[in-house]
Amino acid sequence: MQASSHLVRGNFGIEISKRRVFPCFGEVRQRSLTLNRNFCIRSGSTCSGLRSGDVSMGAGLVRAKNGIETAVRSLVKSRSIKAQASGGDIEDLTPINPQAKSSGAVLPFVGVACLGAMLFGYHLGVVNGALEYLSKDLGIAENTVMQGWIVSTLLAGATVGSFTGGTLADKFGRTRTFQLDAIPLIIGAFLTATAQTVQTMIIGRFLAGIGIGISSAIVPLYISEISPTEIRGALGSINQLFICIGILAALVAGLPLAGNPLWWRTMFGIAIVPAILLAVGMAFSPESPRWLFQQGKIPEAEKAIRTLYGKERVAEIMYELRTAGQGSTEQEAGWFDLFSSRYWKVVSVGAALFLFQQLAGINAVVYYSTAVFRSAGIASDVAASALVGASNVIGSAIASSLMDRQGRKSLLMTSFSGMAASMLLLSLSFTWKVLAPYSGTLAVVGTVLYVLSFSLGAGPVPALLLPEIFASRIRAKAVALSLGTHWISNFVIGLYFLSVVNKFGISSVYLGFAGVCAVAVLYIAGNVVETKGRSLEEIELALNPTT
Repeated sequence: MQASSHLVRGNFGIEISKRRVFPCFGEVRQRSLTLNRNFCIRSGSTCSGLRSGDVSMGAGLVRAKNGIETAVRSLVKSRSIKAQASGGDIEDLTPINPQAKSSGAVLPFVGVACLGAMLFGYHLGVVNGALEYLSKDLGIAENTVMQGWIVSTLLAGATVGSFTGGTLADKFGRTRTFQLDAIPLIIGAFLTATAQTVQTMIIGRFLAGIGIGISSAIVPLYISEISPTEIRGALGSINQLFICIGILAALVAGLPLAGNPLWWRTMFGIAIVPAILLAVGMAFSPESPRWLFQQGKIPEAEKAIRTLYGKERVAEIMYELRTAGQGSTEQEAGWFDLFSSRYWKVVSVGAALFLFQQLAGINAVVYYSTAVFRSAGIASDVAASALVGASNVIGSAIASSLMDRQGRKSLLMTSFSGMAASMLLLSLSFTWKVLAPYSGTLAVVGTVLYVLSFSLGAGPVPALLLPEIFASRIRAKAVALSLGTHWISNFVIGLYFLSVVNKFGISSVYLGFAGVCAVAVLYIAGNVVETKGRSLEEIELALNPTT
């Protein structure tokens, strides 16, 4: 059956064109309105500007307007977004302007920002292979307490950095904050590479932690604010992909250790190079147009939009920014504003997602992966780590391709459901006698499935979703607060995890993780909104209708 089209023309120069695709697809691909008189209808709202000579035609225009509004509402209904508002109401919000073709001009700037994500993963992973060798070199081979401090100091610094990042991003802008972030990253990497004492190593790790904490806050923030709406999900999930690449890079960097015990210093020193590239790259990257608009820097915002999307989209995006109107009507939010009745509901969602992410057991699975693989006959620690890392990278790549098609909420629910099933499998493989002959194989399968499930949603989505659901005036600080929750829970879990395992057993702990994943699915179903295909301004208007 061929596609059909027809044109309806009113008496006042109003055209409605509709092009229908094959009926079996059950949707209208393209709908457009052209209003040639001085009034317009957009997403069910009306603005009018009749000239004095048209007053006698007012009654006819009102009747025509009402008829067209009815038609428009039915046509765009399938494209409306239903979002849970802060007052508990459901708002319908349709696109303010049609999206132009995605511009590849943003990709180099996203790539530069992702150097911060790669350093995030690299600093997390580099100590795993190097700890044994640096402990011997620094004379703490028998001191597990000091080894623990070298590992955990990074997390403490990251907690400080995540809270600092939001304030810096609001005060100095996103690109300048990246450049400031390079300072602790470079100094921290230099100190750890040249450390002759444990104290110097700990200071270097703490500074590197501050750097990756700031990165964890501003990388997803910057990417979400510069990415075109139609590919924002794919570009946002690249953040998680580069974290995984950083972890794998740390694994590869550790391969020469067996033949050269002093190679650990080079491993830490390598991190200086991407930190310098990050600082230099951000000198040539455009500032976030949304931050510039919020600061009242309109010409600079328009210039950034031209750089990112092309001059043909300047008017469209500036209109959306003015519609959201946050920068011109309200002062920058303070930390206490995040806990006000106006914002707390959406802020609590962000904090809860990162809390579920950590309580779901990802660090425990990675920590025990080596022992699990050995039980299945895989004796090589490198092979075990490589399998986990490869699963993470593959899952993140798949998530990137699905993010703008399946949506954030559905990926989150699918991810936590898969993690719950994998955790249950891991728990049963340790306890059910009937599964004893296959316990090693089942444990490996459960571990790989868990990591794949995590990387499909629970890993990449929270960092992508948070900058989308937070209003512009609280976005940087709210992202920082949520990531602070991430780092604090990460630190606490790492501190007490072994004690809990020794008391209750790994099988019971895995069963508890499965329960957390199940609760996460229920929480997401009731509290998380879908944001795919919507600009940040549209989402903000839906979630904060009083702003």
